[in-house]
Amino acid sequence: MPILRRRRPDEPPALPATADDDSLGSPHLSDRGFLDRILDRAVTIPSGAIHDHVQTLRRRNPHASPAQIIGLLEKEYLRVVSASGGAVGAAAAVPVGGTGVAVSLTAGDVAAFFAASAAFSLGVASVHGIEVEDATRRRALLLATVLGEDGAAELQDAIQSGNAAAARTLLTRMPTTTLTAVNGTLARRLLRRQAAKRGAVAFGRLAPFGIGAWIGVKGARSLGKTVIDGARSTFGPPPLEFPRVVEVVEAGGTRRLVDAADRDAEVSHRPSPPTG
Repeated sequence: MPILRRRRPDEPPALPATADDDSLGSPHLSDRGFLDRILDRAVTIPSGAIHDHVQTLRRRNPHASPAQIIGLLEKEYLRVVSASGGAVGAAAAVPVGGTGVAVSLTAGDVAAFFAASAAFSLGVASVHGIEVEDATRRRALLLATVLGEDGAAELQDAIQSGNAAAARTLLTRMPTTTLTAVNGTLARRLLRRQAAKRGAVAFGRLAPFGIGAWIGVKGARSLGKTVIDGARSTFGPPPLEFPRVVEVVEAGGTRRLVDAADRDAEVSHRPSPPTG
């Protein structure tokens, strides 16, 4: 997706970048306020940008199956999170003021990780024929995938089903009251289990003499693989064919079924969101 790599001339406009500004606050996931701000920002990616990117991949790979398109999304995602982790470690290796620069970059790096994870998980949803505009459902999907297989298991418990494709129920049919409870449970689990791991990775990236760059790449790639495993467990096997009907979940949870060709036209005529 455009956020994941340099855009080529025939690609749709890049997804909005996540700025590493002071509004993010403390760069540590044990801070619930910081986590909430990161999640709120990460789930604002326009659904049209996600849809356009998946369609671009399909046009460039006309014979690719849904599983192969998801594989391309996974490779893009790993490249981005790996590069982001290495960049902070490289900054720490600068002899003068390097560690201070890296500390200031870490908050933005965490934000970029969540933004890329949101873009990736929504891209996978699009391949499955689900396009979600509702922020609360996006947030739950992001939390579930970042938690990996534990997040998928939590969703299956919430819907009281062993069905591997828990994401479809979460994104299209889960009642609002249940969804709110699931979001709270997933956030608490992330705070308990992932904060220490992410903090250790961040500390490793600040190691001097360039060692931090290597640790950052390896650690970020490990986190990325957890997200990919979470998406696979949450969505289940890819469809054998691209869906001819798309389930669009609008803000507030309103669901409508749209012919895939009509969705292409709908997205292409949608005005870009205002900037600034």
